[in-house]
Amino acid sequence: MQVIQHPSPNCGPRRDGLVPELIVLHFTAMADTPAALERLCAPEHEVSAHYLISREGTVFQMVDEALRAWHAGAGSWAGRGDVNSRSVGVELDNCGGTPFSAAQMDALEDLMRGIMARWHIGPEAVIGHSDMAPTRKSDPGRRFDWRRLARHGLAIWPEDGAATPDVGLFLRAATRFGYNAEFGFAAVLDAFRQRFRPHAQGPLDAADMGMIQDLAARFPVDPTQGNA
Repeated sequence: MQVIQHPSPNCGPRRDGLVPELIVLHFTAMADTPAALERLCAPEHEVSAHYLISREGTVFQMVDEALRAWHAGAGSWAGRGDVNSRSVGVELDNCGGTPFSAAQMDALEDLMRGIMARWHIGPEAVIGHSDMAPTRKSDPGRRFDWRRLARHGLAIWPEDGAATPDVGLFLRAATRFGYNAEFGFAAVLDAFRQRFRPHAQGPLDAADMGMIQDLAARFPVDPTQGNA
């Protein structure tokens, strides 16, 4: 895989000796790749990411993986903040309302395999921007193919199931999986559905409960919390 270097000044050292333990996926929501590159490399915007992948599958590196890019912003995952210092950020040229191209997904998978091997990141630690900032962000969006990544061992996917809907139990299970319940039930449910049930609507239902409880049981961020 060829990677084109396109350095951004919007970066710095990772804080407190932290190293990447997450991969955070984004969509650019911009007109095209050149526009996204310009914004992510403009000092006045104070945003960046480690990588940007075009719709044609071209990979641009803007920030060295050892450095802290400015892609995540405020939020948390698995009870920990400063996600910028804990992650590698990958931007995908997409508006959020269209499918991601096969070439783009192929390039993403190749890129992720290398990142995960270099930093010993497991598939459970690959998240969307919307997972860690559900009240602010909706990327990589409902059209992103999380199930494909899971089939290739690059993300996780819950088993189908059903359980009695219960808001309190849902939030408890979601927290055990990694979501921050302080964002509120509605935001957490929406983030969960964006990723795992993109066509679901309406109140919490049995399928939501079954899937979140499976995720909490198989991929708990804190196994000492007990069964959700």
